[in-house]
Amino acid sequence: MSTLGSPERPLRVAIVGSGPSGFYAAEALFSSLMNVQVDMFERLPTPFGLVRYGVAPDHPKIKNVIKIYEKITSNEHFSFRGNVTVGKDLTIPELQTYYDVILFTCGAETDKRLGVPGEDLSGSHTATEFVAWYNGHPDYRDRKFDLSQEVAVVIGQGNVAMDVSRILCKTVDELKNTDIAQHALEALAQSKVREVHLIGRRGPVQAAFTPPEIKEFEELVDCDPIVDPKYLELNPASQKEMEGIANNNRRKNVETLRSFAALRNFSKNRKFIIQFLKSPVELQGQGKVEKIILEKNILTGEAGKQSAQGTGEKEELSCGLVFRSVGYKGVAINGVPFDEKKGIFSNVKGRISDLEERIVSGLYAAGWIKRGPSGVIGTNKSDSVETVEMILADISHLKPCPQPDSQAMAELLRKKNIRFVRFDDWKKIDAAEIERGKSKGKPREKFVCVEDMLTVVGK
Repeated sequence: MSTLGSPERPLRVAIVGSGPSGFYAAEALFSSLMNVQVDMFERLPTPFGLVRYGVAPDHPKIKNVIKIYEKITSNEHFSFRGNVTVGKDLTIPELQTYYDVILFTCGAETDKRLGVPGEDLSGSHTATEFVAWYNGHPDYRDRKFDLSQEVAVVIGQGNVAMDVSRILCKTVDELKNTDIAQHALEALAQSKVREVHLIGRRGPVQAAFTPPEIKEFEELVDCDPIVDPKYLELNPASQKEMEGIANNNRRKNVETLRSFAALRNFSKNRKFIIQFLKSPVELQGQGKVEKIILEKNILTGEAGKQSAQGTGEKEELSCGLVFRSVGYKGVAINGVPFDEKKGIFSNVKGRISDLEERIVSGLYAAGWIKRGPSGVIGTNKSDSVETVEMILADISHLKPCPQPDSQAMAELLRKKNIRFVRFDDWKKIDAAEIERGKSKGKPREKFVCVEDMLTVVGK
């Protein structure tokens, strides 16, 4: 029997998910100089995952990373299989028939819950819903958001919460030349939202947003950023958390917040109000959100380990919209050990394991489904490299699949009437979207229906 990865017998890897971690894993596998065949599976006809459906439309430079991913697809040992849902269209045992390794890079697809009364009232939404809606994700194109409300609250202070806030605060003219979905642009044109409150349970030093994200609010055409100076009276532990080169971003954030706190002339039509040291304890209203109850917090603990403790003092904030952005978790796939508490596939450095950390041979994870929702797009590169190193270290112990044949796998999909999309098919969709955007002065106008994408691809 030939050794896996040898010239006679390539190591066959199925990557499940086509976001950044999937492409970085493919890149690392090809860089290993081993004979590798990589087939990437994606449940949508479109690749690039979070870069396409998570990055804000007014952040086009971040999407330039797609050019790197496109180069990876040019490798003759790479293939893309879009419009295939692993766990539904193809089971794990079926994949194991054709692949020696299954590497899951399917991200964290759902939101964590606040766990407070009233969370499911009408007008209360996850940040994921809103982001996917304005980015044209097919699963969310029909979502409705009551933008006739004047006050919106965003719970959480990460970059996604900032994106949601910024989109609500921008004018249509600031968005019309981006790749924002047309249905979202039209709805936002009618928005009556005049105040957006960003609520964080800890202080300004502990906020998870990055300096460029907060600084953008200085540049908005018709929105004033507002911070009460009292939030910038830092305790000694928070002061310490800003010391050293490693905490440069925290210092920059605080500097920007202090510049907002010094502003006095508020003349613009919209207000972005940043509040710290408050936690939501209840959403109230008759059938829909009418107010949110917040508990004031204090910080306790040593520098680097401070936590928010409720004081028992509460206040009400009238609002008609709430967006919850307090973290994300993965979705279980039948046949793969899942850690419900962490919301990830149970793993040890990328090796899938059961909850007792016993390794499951041939199954691996990278990206958010491996470590949880942390870091930026580039963080996924080192994470994927670590997992690929585990695969290469294990190669002599892996059980070769019984049918090392991608064509046989494709034939199975055809027998199941699964219309899969190849990367050349995606290029047709890509070209059509770019053409659709030209008349509107946009870089592209995304298709928001899978059926429309498949029509472009043809038979």
